[in-house]
Amino acid sequence: MSANTETHPSPDSDSVLSHLPFSLFWRARVASTVANQMQIVAVGWQVYQMTGSAFDLGIVGLVQFLPALFLALVVGHVADRYDRRQIARICLFIEGIAAAILALGSIQGWLSKDAIFVIVFIIGATRAFESPTMQALVPGLVPARLLPRAVAWAASATQTAVIIGPALGGFIYALGASAVYAISSAAFIIASVLVNRIRIETVLPKREPATLTSLFAGIAFIKSRPAVLGAISLDLFAVLLGGATALLPIFAHDILATGPLGLGLLRSAPAIGALSVGLYLTRRPLTKRVGRSMFIAVAIFGVATVVFALSRSMALSLVALVILGASDMISVVVRSSFVQLQTPDAMRGRVSAVNSVFVGTSNQLGEFESGITASWVGPVPAVMIGGIGTIIVVALWIRLFPELFKVDRLTDPSTTTEHAPPSQRKRASN
Repeated sequence: MSANTETHPSPDSDSVLSHLPFSLFWRARVASTVANQMQIVAVGWQVYQMTGSAFDLGIVGLVQFLPALFLALVVGHVADRYDRRQIARICLFIEGIAAAILALGSIQGWLSKDAIFVIVFIIGATRAFESPTMQALVPGLVPARLLPRAVAWAASATQTAVIIGPALGGFIYALGASAVYAISSAAFIIASVLVNRIRIETVLPKREPATLTSLFAGIAFIKSRPAVLGAISLDLFAVLLGGATALLPIFAHDILATGPLGLGLLRSAPAIGALSVGLYLTRRPLTKRVGRSMFIAVAIFGVATVVFALSRSMALSLVALVILGASDMISVVVRSSFVQLQTPDAMRGRVSAVNSVFVGTSNQLGEFESGITASWVGPVPAVMIGGIGTIIVVALWIRLFPELFKVDRLTDPSTTTEHAPPSQRKRASN
């Protein structure tokens, strides 16, 4: 079956949204992230109301992180052997079912803290497959020259949803947690349908037997590229140390004296900054000194984290979180574009899986670390320690990975195909 020309109506267009596969992907990303963010607000507030424990908020992050950690090698191998669209579609559908179960449990009154942990664990396992698979999809949706813009658009989709989702979740929570979960379930199902509609020309993978070498190939590839390792690990430690999002219910309730709506606004604030920068980068991608820009952005992220920790004003806290999100977006776009451009398509699933553990799931591990630290020293010192630690990591990484600091441009896509085996360069329509 030949490729449908409708999938790429304007192959020479500089507008990534003119490419139908990416447009469908973008809409699916918005829907699924809105659903996830609404769910995060509801779970966090519900668990804190049940227990009043910072430790339990940390456990919510841990039970999402563990599946991704233990499944990383399997996830990457699956993403490089099977249709990535179908993997993402199935994962999104399962997440919709899980959200529906949370809604049912809330309505019927049997949803305990432990039941929430179990369901969130299942969601974490599903997202362990979904997240790297969706990342690996992006380079095949647009021409290589548009990848940095596509990454910026994809990140902007996430941030748009992060703005809408928490505020919407906090507002709807007035009707009860079950209402939030029910709407989240519907949004996940819509995202699944949108992904299923994507039609692209893709590489036919050669399904070689799974071996230890093939399972660990993603790790070996990252290890062989110091700049790639530096980019991934920098973001890992920045998010791990600077991730205070798990403690936002405590800051909202105990320090800033606000309610669920205020919590939603606090969760949305980083996304406002991130979206503003993301939209700017879709029009004007970084073209010079991108490595240096990423390091500066991560340092600003650390400073903004410290300011948020010290703030007792809702307005100042929101400003600090906006700046935090803006700086994080620069880091995300540079890192994601750089890693994808340096990775051949045959390896993208495995590299994206490792990247998800290093970066994506560090959000959940960071929540656990923040919760544990807050239970020991209090929420304010915990966030301050994280912000200062992020600044220290930036200084260390500049010395450890000078080649990453010196990266100038993101415009060389040559490595995306030159390493692919001949058997995997054959093109076929899906």
